[in-house]
Amino acid sequence: MDRFHRRYKRRYTRPTASHKLLKYSGAVFALLLLGFGTYVYWFSVARLEPEAKIYVVAPGTSLKAFARQLRKEKVLPDANTLVWIAYLKGQSRELKTGEYRFRKGITALEILEQVMAGRVVEYPLTIAEGWTFKQALEALAAAPKLTHTLQGLKPKQIMASLGYPTLHPEGRFYPDTYYYSAGMSDLIILQRAFQKMEKVLEEEWNGRQGDLPLKTRDEALTLASIVEKETGKAEERALIAGVFVHRLRIGMKLQTDPTVIYGIGERFNGNLTVKDLRTPSAYNTYVIKGLPPSPIAMPGRHALHAALNPENTKALYFVSRGDGSHVFSETYEQHNRSVIQYQLKGRPKPETSARPLATGGKAVRATP
Repeated sequence: MDRFHRRYKRRYTRPTASHKLLKYSGAVFALLLLGFGTYVYWFSVARLEPEAKIYVVAPGTSLKAFARQLRKEKVLPDANTLVWIAYLKGQSRELKTGEYRFRKGITALEILEQVMAGRVVEYPLTIAEGWTFKQALEALAAAPKLTHTLQGLKPKQIMASLGYPTLHPEGRFYPDTYYYSAGMSDLIILQRAFQKMEKVLEEEWNGRQGDLPLKTRDEALTLASIVEKETGKAEERALIAGVFVHRLRIGMKLQTDPTVIYGIGERFNGNLTVKDLRTPSAYNTYVIKGLPPSPIAMPGRHALHAALNPENTKALYFVSRGDGSHVFSETYEQHNRSVIQYQLKGRPKPETSARPLATGGKAVRATP
């Protein structure tokens, strides 16, 4: 028994102070690591309340600088943890420049992912159906967040910038709403609109009716632009296109006001006169036969579809009722009666030209 106690005493060694310190240090480190991990997790998933404003990442801004900016504006509880999270996730700390808006309830991890992916604020710019190229340029010039490179350039120079120096710009840009980020070039918006019009026109051309009096896609685009300007009623587009196609087939002049107005350009004062209708120009379809040399506006898909899939009709005339809709006629006599009813308020008209006229020498808004 004494021998056993002596052997046990030789094997048992009382812990030294350094051993105790190492043990306690390990426990403290584990607690600190646990606490740090818990904080990082909370920091990552905590719902934040950023203001409804724009936060800008300027070129060359580091993640650390941006995190400090967010901390200063009380979006983040601290700046360094966001940088540590990016480091731990192995993400590059190079941010995508631009304007950012953060929704309420977003987490710090989601902010990090958003600025790394470059999901910046986008602004809408609408090119409306029936607009001219000039109106589209005015809309681009009025967009404050775009970088303006087109101002002062002539249409031919703009088309050269797009790679089509010999192409007339009218009707070549698809009317739609396009989204852009701050600093984007206005030329990029035009490129998108041009490419979309090419795509839509190709699709509609491939689905066209057979035996149309339209030889090329450009002629289809021109006719669609006239249909676009003649009516805002969706249910009338195919019928109006049918009237024009009927006229083209039999060699009858189109005699449509929007082409004349387009040819007059900025000189047009809102009143289309008999003199205007008789003045020769490349766009005066009361004088020329067939289609004008280019589109007169930007048609949408529905107008393109109508021009290439017109309604089969014997009608050659239509006149506005004054409410946006039209009355269609097969004969000139029927058309004259409609003009008297809807345009002249029941008063007989003077027979001074092939086109129905109102008193006072002003042309009636009708298509004979």
